[in-house]
Amino acid sequence: MKLFKKVLIGLMVFTSLQAAGQSSDPAKMKGFIDVLMKKMTLDEKLGQLNLPGAGDIVTGQASNSDIGKKIREGKVGGLFNIKSVAKIKAVQKVAVEESRLKIPMIFGMDVIHGYQTTFPIPLGMSCIWDMNLVEKAARIAAQEASADGICWTFSPMVDISRDPRWGRISEGNGEDAFLGSRIAEAMVKGYQGNDLSKNNTIMACVKHYAMYGAAEGGRDYNTTDMSRIRMYNEYLPPYKAAVDAGAGSIMASFNEVDGIPASANKFLMTDVLRTQWGFKGFVVTDYTGINEMIDHGMGDLQKVSSLALNAGVDMDMVGEGFLTTLQKSLTEKKVTLQQIDVACRLVLEAKYKLGLFENPYKYCDEQRSKTEIFTPANRKAARAIAAESFVLLKNNNNLLPIKKTGTIALIGPLADAKENMSGTWSVATDMSTPVSVLQGLKNALGSNANVLYAKGSNLDADSLLEEHATMFGKTLHRDKRSNEVILKEALDVAAQSDVIVAALGESAEMSGEAASRSDISIPKIQQELMEALLKTGKPVVLVLFTGRPLTLKWENDHVPAILNVWFSGTEAGDAIADVLFGDINPSGKLSTTFPQNVGQIPLYYNHKNTGRPLPEGKWFQKFRSNYLDVSNDPLYPFGYGLSYTNFSYSVISLSSNIIKGNQTIKATVTLTNTGTVSGKEVVQLYTRQLVGTTTHPVKELKGFQKIELKAGESKIVTFNISAQDLKFYNSDLKYVSEPGNFKLFIGGNSRDVKDAAFKLVL
Repeated sequence: MKLFKKVLIGLMVFTSLQAAGQSSDPAKMKGFIDVLMKKMTLDEKLGQLNLPGAGDIVTGQASNSDIGKKIREGKVGGLFNIKSVAKIKAVQKVAVEESRLKIPMIFGMDVIHGYQTTFPIPLGMSCIWDMNLVEKAARIAAQEASADGICWTFSPMVDISRDPRWGRISEGNGEDAFLGSRIAEAMVKGYQGNDLSKNNTIMACVKHYAMYGAAEGGRDYNTTDMSRIRMYNEYLPPYKAAVDAGAGSIMASFNEVDGIPASANKFLMTDVLRTQWGFKGFVVTDYTGINEMIDHGMGDLQKVSSLALNAGVDMDMVGEGFLTTLQKSLTEKKVTLQQIDVACRLVLEAKYKLGLFENPYKYCDEQRSKTEIFTPANRKAARAIAAESFVLLKNNNNLLPIKKTGTIALIGPLADAKENMSGTWSVATDMSTPVSVLQGLKNALGSNANVLYAKGSNLDADSLLEEHATMFGKTLHRDKRSNEVILKEALDVAAQSDVIVAALGESAEMSGEAASRSDISIPKIQQELMEALLKTGKPVVLVLFTGRPLTLKWENDHVPAILNVWFSGTEAGDAIADVLFGDINPSGKLSTTFPQNVGQIPLYYNHKNTGRPLPEGKWFQKFRSNYLDVSNDPLYPFGYGLSYTNFSYSVISLSSNIIKGNQTIKATVTLTNTGTVSGKEVVQLYTRQLVGTTTHPVKELKGFQKIELKAGESKIVTFNISAQDLKFYNSDLKYVSEPGNFKLFIGGNSRDVKDAAFKLVL
């Protein structure tokens, strides 16, 4: 309490405004910041635009660190990747007690899919198709992060990607703009709640703006080049949805667009983001994003820093180009003071909205940090949500669920690998806490059945590749014995079992940033292990770990059951056991298309027809758009996922086959659980515009509902469709709907659907 009083005394320059209290009233905020900015020097304004990494700040030494010196001089607007109430409180103390104007700092972190309680990687979360659960996971993440001093997260990542070679596909929500937009909205709401000034909400930062997921060749940081009509219809909608949901900040992407890096791209940062979408928050670069424009060939640090400010970027992460060059650029009239003031104001407004001027230590409650992080309730929620993300890809002869009897052989390099369960970008996870598959099975079985474990193989035969794929404390404890010895041990264990569970696939860091792959199959040494296990004649279940769609043609042809569990967080092992033993029926649906082989990439459901489309059901036809060596079909289509039960769809009933003007029609199907156990089905609605002024995809997702039915139960599922739902950006980039004939599809995935026809009349 004494410390807080001291801070208030230190903030006397703001006394009259403080008396009014924190408020979301724009006029009060403007008045407060007007007064503050009149007191600021140019150096202090530039300081607010500077976002360095925290480095290794030791508790008790913050004031004496290099960062502490800069903070005291007013040269730091915020810090990121500093963790714990004690450290953040100590650094904030320097800002609000030892700097001239006592301006509080903002503290950010990559809270991507949970904080210490970790949820499935975002690609896995997107397979839940339940926005209430997506929002709940983000809400828990905000609760925990804010309890540990964090008030700003570099999430949600909403990049659309149709290239599974790109490692960061694991951080996004898949290939579809409609689904990605709904998830973006839910995550922003989960993080920010209804009131950013509360101490258990945090500001969202939407990334990576824009089109980062379309990097050429699936190679990270690479060039993106596409038409404006594709941008607006297929890639930009999730960013806009997040902005419309009230996201407080945006992060610029690394890639170039139209030959200009995003951090200097005025079309993206000003024309679209602010003028067209009305975004009122601030824009921050990605890590050294401004400096990296030098290698893009845009000029020296002074030049690229001025380009970024002129484009509409407000905060410089790590590079310090704004801090060290903008004063000179101002003198040389390459930037204006108004531009600097606008950027400074936007950063200060974010701090105001977070309530940091009223109480700089609002996120530094030590009691919260002790009681609200990694709680039993949060772990319970994470376990349930993880199970919802699993996608059952194959289940011949109902091999799954497994009975809790007999002897189960658990084999594979991911079987006893708790450090990998949380997946990539789990920076706040205590790696000693996740539940491995081995532990999860033992927890579920108790004394009812035996679990025998063997590693079976290393992640990859190449030890250097494994080293690169097990960074950040996510070791797989490489076995130094020969491959033959490791395999023999596994086969000895398999011989004693009734069923084999093979935990194979990628390690956590085989996907994510700087983890692009040209070969997206399961590593060869693991494939050889699977072949050997199948030769035993025992039933084999593949529990697949992955951060991307993999090429699984051989596995699909030979393995009787495949359960894709992604990387599902701290409670992974228990959640996997819940599904393997049938305590929970899997209901996840793919948010990305799985190709048969890498040569089909990019492969996505909402493609357009060519003038020579391959007739349906055909593999190859000369002078048609196809391959000689593989069909055009995916291995698993978008929206696909099996259940331990079966669902049937009635024919579609339309309330009218004509939409007139602003009218709405209803499309109805009866969904029936025709199996013997309760289950959930994601009912998906797609449309196709048959004729238009521009070409249109063969299907476009327009709605979905996740329905739970008991065995034998039926439910009528209804979708409303209006002209608004049929809008798109035309060749003039006008958002319009056009009259004409349409097809409508409803089903359990993008391939297996019922269809009906209707007409739009305007």
